[in-house]
Amino acid sequence: MLSYSEIHSDIMKVYCMPQKAASNSGSTGETSVTLDLQNSFEDDRPAAEPSSSQTQKPASGGRQIQSVNRALTILEVIASEQDGMTLSELAERAGLNASTCHHLVATLVARGYLVNLGRSRGYAVGQKVNQLNTLAERESDPVELLKDDIRALSIRLGHGVQLAVLSETSLLTKLRFAPAKDDLKEPDDVAKMTALHATATGKAILAWIPDTELVRIISANGLTRYTDKTIVTLSGLVEELRSVRRRGFSVDNEELQKGVVCIGAALREVGGAVVASISTTVPAHQATEEYRAHLSKAIITAAHEYSNRLRKFRR
Repeated sequence: MLSYSEIHSDIMKVYCMPQKAASNSGSTGETSVTLDLQNSFEDDRPAAEPSSSQTQKPASGGRQIQSVNRALTILEVIASEQDGMTLSELAERAGLNASTCHHLVATLVARGYLVNLGRSRGYAVGQKVNQLNTLAERESDPVELLKDDIRALSIRLGHGVQLAVLSETSLLTKLRFAPAKDDLKEPDDVAKMTALHATATGKAILAWIPDTELVRIISANGLTRYTDKTIVTLSGLVEELRSVRRRGFSVDNEELQKGVVCIGAALREVGGAVVASISTTVPAHQATEEYRAHLSKAIITAAHEYSNRLRKFRR
């Protein structure tokens, strides 16, 4: 087990070295590492898009209902106070007279959007708001939004297609579709959870996440060897992630399972944050350079299309 200071020294050497193609060779077994990659990828990462909170949207220009506006203002004001707010405080903050505020609050309480905490504490956000928030999050989940598209892409390519997300330090395959004629055995999902360095979906995510997240993930999972092509060195992984950013797609070249090649790309939401990745799986004997170029183009096109859909939905 390498210490933090040792890995810190090693990673600084990696970034001071001239860039060159990295070898997949390295020591066998599992390498548990802790990285300090602060600002290490700033040179080849694109500038992030402005977040939705920084972007001003024009007003729709349509007719607005005053009572609805006031009710929403009340909800927004109360949501900013976790400990509740009395009616008089709420009326003052919302810019309403006490009578109007009282009637609107009574309606919101009756519908479950506010809850009365008692005379001294006043009102707080009710369960109905939480329920709506849960529904909204579910509907904006890439798994829900893209499952039909992932199935259609699998049919069109004639190969298995999967969508994965990062959960803490684990890679979770949330969707997988394969044509009926496809008898290629997929790598085990449990093995994939800690094999981000050896999978196309994993590399597509690792290449774009903040350095602090990369530190945490590699420290937790290590760099386990699965085949003779698995990248198990720190310098090899760094170079591979640079290549992913340059190309716009990732490749698992029989690194997790012999005879299986995967090509993947990242999915982004508003602000450029990576929220998921997709990949397609093909038998190694079919993965000629020409066919890989065809699949990579299809995956990149699909990833851009899906990312645009996620951005539009979450704005």
